[in-house]
Amino acid sequence: MGRLKQKGKAGAAKAYVTRSSAVKKLQCSLADFRRLCILKGIFPREPRHKKRANKGSTAPTSFYYAKDIAYLAHEPVLNKLREHKAFAKKISRALGRGEWSIAKNLEDNKPVYRLDHIIKERYPSFIDAVRDIDDALCMINLFASLPSNSRVSHALIENCARLTAEWQLYVMHTRSLRNIFLSIKGIYYQAEVMDQNVTWLVPYQFPQNIPSDVDVRVMLTFLELYQTLLGFVFFKLYTDAGLVYPPPLDSGKDESGAGVGAFNLQSANPSPATGALKSDTPKVSSKEVRQTIKKITAETSSVPPTDVDIDHPDSLHDAAEEEFVPQASKSDLDVPSSLPTLLSLSSLPKLSSTNIFSPYTFWLSRESSRSIFEFLIRSFGGRIGWPVSSGGGSPFTEDDEAITHVIIDRPVAKGDTAQERERRRRRKYVQPQWVVDCINAGKILLEDIYAQGKTLPPHLSPFGERDGAYDPTIGLANVENSLAEVDDAELSEDSQEVEDVEMGSELEGDITSMASLAVAAADNPEALRAAELAAEAAGVDYGTFEKEVQKKQKQQKQKHKEDAVVNGGGEEDMNKILMSKRKRQLYERMKYGEKKRATEHAKLEEKRAEIEKDRRRKARAS
Repeated sequence: MGRLKQKGKAGAAKAYVTRSSAVKKLQCSLADFRRLCILKGIFPREPRHKKRANKGSTAPTSFYYAKDIAYLAHEPVLNKLREHKAFAKKISRALGRGEWSIAKNLEDNKPVYRLDHIIKERYPSFIDAVRDIDDALCMINLFASLPSNSRVSHALIENCARLTAEWQLYVMHTRSLRNIFLSIKGIYYQAEVMDQNVTWLVPYQFPQNIPSDVDVRVMLTFLELYQTLLGFVFFKLYTDAGLVYPPPLDSGKDESGAGVGAFNLQSANPSPATGALKSDTPKVSSKEVRQTIKKITAETSSVPPTDVDIDHPDSLHDAAEEEFVPQASKSDLDVPSSLPTLLSLSSLPKLSSTNIFSPYTFWLSRESSRSIFEFLIRSFGGRIGWPVSSGGGSPFTEDDEAITHVIIDRPVAKGDTAQERERRRRRKYVQPQWVVDCINAGKILLEDIYAQGKTLPPHLSPFGERDGAYDPTIGLANVENSLAEVDDAELSEDSQEVEDVEMGSELEGDITSMASLAVAAADNPEALRAAELAAEAAGVDYGTFEKEVQKKQKQQKQKHKEDAVVNGGGEEDMNKILMSKRKRQLYERMKYGEKKRATEHAKLEEKRAEIEKDRRRKARAS
């Protein structure tokens, strides 16, 4: 006889734990449990059978893996949270009794936890951390723009602003910026760091407020984790680039509003002129250690072991420039190994598009955002200056003869002086979108269409859109042809009405009927030829007849497409019958999304055609 199965001892009931049971097992508050789950990356799960997982109960609740809860039970941060709870009780009692010395000693020995071990657990390799800093960058940029209040301290906002400046300095130094998109939400940036695309969102510089219905405690827990993560990542990036981290801050420039320019990038390798102190102990590189071990291993098989002299270099320069030697695969000897190293990646030539602004010098007008365009232009090798009203630290003034472009975002003013006219003759006055479009295109675009006061072309997202998405720059020829046909038809109709309104209406009905017959007899050449002869006998121009035929053909094709979408094919219906319920629902959602996107695309195309038609009518009327 087999072992009897007890209810709730196996299966889903054992694999899942409810949130209340998890809090009771860990002996912590609900707020501490949420903080632990955020820090450790543990989130609720959805069991396939909720009733079985909840041991027969159908009450709504959250479920977690039992293994995850057991994993949290051994977390050192949990012990620190328990110690902090005891500390809060002790200091509250001391303050209530008026024991100020005891309260001061307790405050000095306040339990503090660190998240270094959690970062190492969640990101075993540095590339894993780089892939996951998108959300961290978005979060610190958001908090850097918030005002301080009782819930968000001023020191926290200053730390976020420092981290954002350090990230911008690294991107500008390494020329890693690739794409920018100016959206309603903010500015999307994309940089390439360690062969990984890092995309983050920066809000515009408008006054922000913290909504009262937002739980700031949850966001602060995420921010605490992200600050520690970015500290690790930035230290590694700066060290690999040969820079000192954190970069020193010039307090004088910071008080004058220099922004990113208040930080000074310093090389981590001291020059010989600085007289760096050398250690008396000899340094041994890892390459020489491996060569020595290999030599000892080879000699031990035939010759008795002897003493080996190791040459000691004077510095770690050889270890820094050590080249990785790729080894062939042991499983497949025919396939050679070609693994890239940090040294080989850094030695690759830089793309020419990363220095597109290097020959130019820019002046930023007072109404343009200095923090945005200073970051963009310096990331691509350009020089930029700004007026004193935008902050201190400008490398040159407005009268500098080297200025080639002026970024301006206001209408053209009348009554320029002779000096201003001379400046306009020597400089290019462009709107801010020109800078972003040049970066996305990877080349310098013509300044004429971005000149001050002109209507700008559409600003498109550089991040790969889905197939079939609406693109204003594609299909312009088709729109122009259709608009030309519409204009010709309107002109012919106007002239026809001037000559004879009644004859025009009768002839239009004859053309429409003949065109319908021609479309219906498109497969029969003889019937099509007969319709053409009938139109010629009625005195209809051949060009007008052909345009009407093409118009009817387009309408007929559109009608066929709509019928196909509405009715569907028999084969498609048979396939849907053979699908399971879940797959059928997923397929219907996919088709609904495709139909919705196609409708939006058609509306945009129609709106675009109407705008072009109105523009042509106004131009012809004027």
